[in-house]
Amino acid sequence: MNKKLLAGLLIALLVAVFLSPFASPHPDGLERVAEDQNFIQRAYGKEVLTSPIPDYSMPGMQSEFLATGAAGATGVALTFGLVMGMKRFLVKRQNCS
Repeated sequence: MNKKLLAGLLIALLVAVFLSPFASPHPDGLERVAEDQNFIQRAYGKEVLTSPIPDYSMPGMQSEFLATGAAGATGVALTFGLVMGMKRFLVKRQNCS
């Protein structure tokens, strides 16, 4: 792995761990519209998929600050791994001769 890629991963992990706990606790755009239009209650219990990290907080951790940071770091690591896996299969290797 090259130094720039590693530096980018490290920066993304630091942002996820240390800044994500300060994110706004208010609902995002779609959830806010559902609340404002009074139809959010119809969605409860009808999720298509369940999240292993619900509400951006790692389950089982006592500290909300640490749970949010851990969820952010997990998301960065999973996304990085997925993209690197896709790169391995989709990008042709150049011959170094």
